[in-house]
Amino acid sequence: MCGISGIVNLKHRETPSRDELERMIQALRHRGPDGFGFFSAPGIGLAHARLSIIDLEGGDQPIHNEDGAVQVVFNGEIFNFLELRRMLQKLGHRFYTRSDTEVIVHLYEEYGDAFVKHMVGQFAIALWDSKAQRLLLIRDRAGIRPLFYTIAAGRLYFASEVKSLFTQPAVTRSLNLTALGEVFTFWSTLEPNSLFEDVYSLPPGHQMVVDQGEIRCSRYWDWTFPLDGIPDHRSANDWAEELRELMVDSVRLRLRSDVPVGAYLSGGLDSSVITSLIRNYTNTPLRTFSIGFEDGEFDESVFQRELIQYLQTDHTHVTCKAQDISRLFPQVVWHAESTILRTAPAPMMLLSQHVRESNYKVVLTGEGADEVFGGYDIFKEAKIRRFCQRFPNSRLRPLILKNLYPYLKHSPTAGGDFGKRFFQQGMEYIDKPYFAHIPRWSTTRRSWRFFSREMKDLLQGKVGYDSIERILPPEIEQWDALNRDQYIENHTLLSGYLLNSQGDRMAMANSVEGRFPFLDHRVMEFAAKIPARYKIKVLNEKYILKKSMAGLIPESIRRRSKQPYRAPDSQSFFSGGKPAGYVQELLGEEALREAGYFNPAAVSKLLHKSASGKVIGFSDNMAFVGILSTMLLDKMFIQGYPASAFE
Repeated sequence: MCGISGIVNLKHRETPSRDELERMIQALRHRGPDGFGFFSAPGIGLAHARLSIIDLEGGDQPIHNEDGAVQVVFNGEIFNFLELRRMLQKLGHRFYTRSDTEVIVHLYEEYGDAFVKHMVGQFAIALWDSKAQRLLLIRDRAGIRPLFYTIAAGRLYFASEVKSLFTQPAVTRSLNLTALGEVFTFWSTLEPNSLFEDVYSLPPGHQMVVDQGEIRCSRYWDWTFPLDGIPDHRSANDWAEELRELMVDSVRLRLRSDVPVGAYLSGGLDSSVITSLIRNYTNTPLRTFSIGFEDGEFDESVFQRELIQYLQTDHTHVTCKAQDISRLFPQVVWHAESTILRTAPAPMMLLSQHVRESNYKVVLTGEGADEVFGGYDIFKEAKIRRFCQRFPNSRLRPLILKNLYPYLKHSPTAGGDFGKRFFQQGMEYIDKPYFAHIPRWSTTRRSWRFFSREMKDLLQGKVGYDSIERILPPEIEQWDALNRDQYIENHTLLSGYLLNSQGDRMAMANSVEGRFPFLDHRVMEFAAKIPARYKIKVLNEKYILKKSMAGLIPESIRRRSKQPYRAPDSQSFFSGGKPAGYVQELLGEEALREAGYFNPAAVSKLLHKSASGKVIGFSDNMAFVGILSTMLLDKMFIQGYPASAFE
């Protein structure tokens, strides 16, 4: 993995200075500490920070074509580069490196802007064509690798992270308050919004062309589903067999590297699939890493140990303590560059630190399986709620509800009347494509009660559940219900939170590259064709994925109910009823009033409630973590404090 940045002059051909490019790329040195490269010409400047993984000696960027007319800087990996290289050589293209990056310039020569359709990978690309005097920016299909841009003083600035943009004096700093309201509703901003005013994220599956000062954005790929329903003539065994073959190839491609490759092992199904396929279908030594917790409610070590013994892996286990979460949290926000509603990214940062200390730069992880194969509780909740709407007097309803959330101490189904109210939430949205998400969004949106009066007035009418409609395709109404639910989950929680704040950023904080076999676009496109009844069979989530792994992983793990990865939240920031020093400072009346985002009196009550250990529900925990991360974001990115100021 790497970091990229650059400057394009939109109104004149002045060459950006080396000093400007140096400042931008040095802000990203954690993404690529192994070397730096630059290209500048009239009107354009490119910079690259390298984490060397493929062609360690010859893969320095920028990479160019035969005559130097095409220059590229690239963050990511093209996993099918060997096949593409052979094909391009047969077409007459000459290569001067062994890197995957070089296939990009030759694919562009051969296919123009459509070259991206030939690549299997995860990437953010900046390609300069000096003959056409045009810049092409491209982000991968699933949104694994980030790419941000802004326009200021007649220039377009772009970079892998926002902090790089903020090295330029022309780029102003302020929070995007509408986007903040989106995070406190949907868990993520709605693209192309970022948390910063006038700074935008290039959405997944999109490309931008900057040509003669004009900027055009277009989508080259989206995760779509059949309009007329899914033919159901194939057996589950057929689907499972083809899925296993596809996953084997996805894993095999992601093991390509000139440095050792490891894998995360959580103890759940998804990481078990990845590690088992490595063990059974490749010759790669199986090196695994896992995270555990002191609190048994969050710890999955017993399942991790079972799989470690089953696969006989060379394993490193890290125990994350509450004080680790509190200590790391400012750094988490610094790298995430976003308000976050859970502390779960902090243990992932701790884990990637141990990966790097073990001399590994690359790990395979299981993100995406729940979105692609129907693994989340939200999908099962929606199935139950739709059933209840059709059969309101069914005697099965209480029995069905008891089967949800077996891993939660404070399950919403535990208290009869409360559980009934919980599942009746949002029934007025039954005909909307976002019906499944209303319980989660309404729980998250309760955090709005902590906003200041000014914030509430500003957000009134700007952010509602229907705001999601602006990122939905018009044909979504014609898809099956589960497919609608999956699409929205993919375009909010996955790309906006799990990949942005928890995946890419927490690994790259320690210069570690994460690779995601379940987010291979071929796997996603295949999964879109699978009938819903093979994704969730009654309430058995990811049924077809489990079936595809029969005989390859322990039955106890294959049949185990989904337990989402979670970490202790508000309780992590208190010891003996006293908050960590920076928590007391940031959530004090003076700091809150100065920032203006939150109501000091309401936050003070939440702080006292948290200190006494009475914050146990999702809503208050999300509010606490969200408020704290927003205040850190403001201090570090708007007011300019370093993350070290909060140690």
